[in-house]
Amino acid sequence: MDERPPWSRRRRRTLIGLAVGGLAFVVGAIVLPDEIGITCAFLAALCGFLLVVATVIFGAIPGPDTFGTLLRSSPVAGAVLVVTVLLVLSTDDELRWLWLLAAAAAAAWTAFAVWEARRSSG
Repeated sequence: MDERPPWSRRRRRTLIGLAVGGLAFVVGAIVLPDEIGITCAFLAALCGFLLVVATVIFGAIPGPDTFGTLLRSSPVAGAVLVVTVLLVLSTDDELRWLWLLAAAAAAAWTAFAVWEARRSSG
């Protein structure tokens, strides 16, 4: 069995910070009135989602340079590109500009990831 390096202090702080933030926003959603409570509930859900995503990423990519590894990952970049293009096609004119910007950024990311993969293999 492969021996994975232990998680860095930064990774542990990130996960603990997201968990504490999510818990604080849940308490805020319960205690605070109407609009602020709903906002806290959405922020708690966002913290929970980011906690799950960070845990998956940290588990899948061991060691340092997680950002660089993700940046060079063409399957992830391609998936993000597909999702953003689908969002462009399914959104009305009011928010289409936002998804067009996201799709352009995802296309640039995909091009960079494919270029890096070809450069390093050849």
